Amino acid sequence: MIVVTGGAGRFGRLVVRSLLARGVPAAGLAVAVRRPEAAAEAAALGVAVRTADYDRPDTLAAAFDGAERLLLVSANGADDRRVVQHRAAAAAAARAGVGLVAYTSITRADANPLGSARVHRDAEAALAAHRLPAVLLRNGWYTENYTATLCGAAERGEIVGCAGDGRIASATRADLAEAAAAVLTRDGQAGRVYELTGETAWSLPELAAAATVRSGREVVYTDLAPDRYADYLARTGLPPALVDALVDAEVWVAKGALAHTSPDLRGLLGRPPAPLHTAVAAALA
Repeated sequence: MIVVTGGAGRFGRLVVRSLLARGVPAAGLAVAVRRPEAAAEAAALGVAVRTADYDRPDTLAAAFDGAERLLLVSANGADDRRVVQHRAAAAAAARAGVGLVAYTSITRADANPLGSARVHRDAEAALAAHRLPAVLLRNGWYTENYTATLCGAAERGEIVGCAGDGRIASATRADLAEAAAAVLTRDGQAGRVYELTGETAWSLPELAAAATVRSGREVVYTDLAPDRYADYLARTGLPPALVDALVDAEVWVAKGALAHTSPDLRGLLGRPPAPLHTAVAAALA
């Protein structure tokens, strides 16, 4: 049995589809979700739906019961809360006797200076502390973190940030989900660490240039000081914690923290990861 946490989310749904495409029978799959009604797609495919709420540790052991392999998708929200949630999930996986835990971490978690990286370091440590057989999927930034807002940027003619010419070795959500499915369907994965990035790092000025070509409208990149970028984001109505996280990420992007590339994603996919221009084309289709 393979259990996928967050199976109703955008990433989790893609993982489930990829597992099924790889020949995993629906009867051998389960999604563990906070709200079962949100997993209608999985249920319609014959996949079991289990209740699992990271904030309710009592739900986790049952959700993980019988799991030979568990995809532990990192939680969203405030960092301190995520630390507690991941520790609870690791403890529950140990109690359930899970055969292999695949955890979606962050690229170069052990040395990554982003503020949110400490959450992933703690989660990796929790898995080790419980002596769980684990494989670390150290995912790079989703390309969609930037392309999701490209339609609006093309209309405005501007992408705003504070990353300067810093480069981002991102990967698409679909490619990272396919890589997770590849790991979950292979033997001998315990102890492996995968650095899952795109093959070519790109900058926000290059993103603007790609949007210009695809949309036929001039799109420029405007680089702001971090405090001015924080004000800009706050005016859009984003909550303060998210504003802080986004600014922190771009400050470190400017310093090269997300520019590292690795061949691991290509190796798992058996093909090149989708490049930036492909993601831009999809976003502006």
